[in-house]
Amino acid sequence: MSFDVQKIRQDFPILQQRVRDNKTLVYLDNAATGQKPQAMIDAIIQYYQWNNANVHRGIHCLGERATLAYEGARETVQHFLNAKHSEEVVFVRGTTEAINLVAYCFGQAEVHAGDEIVITAMEHHANIVPWQVICEQKGATLKVVPITPEGDIDLKTFEDILTSNTKLVAFTHVSNTLGTINPVEDMIAIAKQKGIPTLLDGAQAAPHMKVDVQALDCDFYVFSGHKCFGPTGIGVLYAKSPWLERLPPYQTGGSMIEQVTFGKTTYTKPPHKFEAGTPNIADAVGLAESLRYIEALTWDAVEAYEHALAIYLCEALKAVPGLKMIGDPKCFVGVASFVFKDIHAHDVASILDAEGIAVRVGHHCTMPLMDFYKVPATVRASISFYNTREEVDALVDGLQKVNEVFA
Repeated sequence: MSFDVQKIRQDFPILQQRVRDNKTLVYLDNAATGQKPQAMIDAIIQYYQWNNANVHRGIHCLGERATLAYEGARETVQHFLNAKHSEEVVFVRGTTEAINLVAYCFGQAEVHAGDEIVITAMEHHANIVPWQVICEQKGATLKVVPITPEGDIDLKTFEDILTSNTKLVAFTHVSNTLGTINPVEDMIAIAKQKGIPTLLDGAQAAPHMKVDVQALDCDFYVFSGHKCFGPTGIGVLYAKSPWLERLPPYQTGGSMIEQVTFGKTTYTKPPHKFEAGTPNIADAVGLAESLRYIEALTWDAVEAYEHALAIYLCEALKAVPGLKMIGDPKCFVGVASFVFKDIHAHDVASILDAEGIAVRVGHHCTMPLMDFYKVPATVRASISFYNTREEVDALVDGLQKVNEVFA
């Protein structure tokens, strides 16, 4: 299936610029945030120019337009995830807030002393700390599924760690540090057999693969807009309707109420029950446009191109003398973490930046994973469908410059 990457690149204005002494920008930090197509940028500008108003309350034309745009964005997300109902889509600020929302609401209503929450050793801090807090508050135990040295989950180990006390399993769909694509269908099926609800952190999966929450049969799925080539400050919580009906609200105030008196307040139905106050209307509109953009590309073509480029990236890096890859998972997206000789990761990235190459360095909000691999930090290169083999080659050339500086 043909995929014209050069044509695609023209849709992203930021990729056309030159940086650092007129160097061509090579953007390989997509796991941190994706770049934005012009269509998404235009959608936000158009909203503010022509439709800006508060939603759900106004009966004037601008209010009606804003409400239609906002609720239309919810329907776009529903289609993107193949959710059964648009009411199962809650807008939040991002993956972090979505997980915190579930941790707080589920924790308050469902978790008690002696219960267990299960996560994996490759989780982002956003899928560790909220569960730690709930466990501390409730007297519950946080259990961690180990990983192999290659960065994979062993399903037998995963199954064995689940007990009758396990109240929820929360795990990443794709690792932000290793690129591992977890066997989430099998993990959800194992949990479901034991009657345990599941939450998937889809922050790194949603930009790279088709997500079907009905096929997955997860109870909760979360992702961020900015990693899906949309705006920052907007994200999505998908939850099965019975959970949204059952759980208490996360925040209170305007929009999420049905009736307020000084004696008692009743709450409106989901999803608005979980969207207190004026929502992030413009960025919901922008997110919807970014999702329409990537769906128009055809997922089969996107995934095939990215997979080939991910293999090229990993093979190119493995061929660099003195470079050590961190993890070697069976199934992966284009995320490659590595250390280079004994050179500090920040020094590597600084020299690459001088060549116009943007990568990420640090612990990537996975400090326990860094401890597992006994490294303080890694360099992380991460690709998207607008990256090219030439850019991977530029990264390898940049590492040669690093080698020359520290020779």
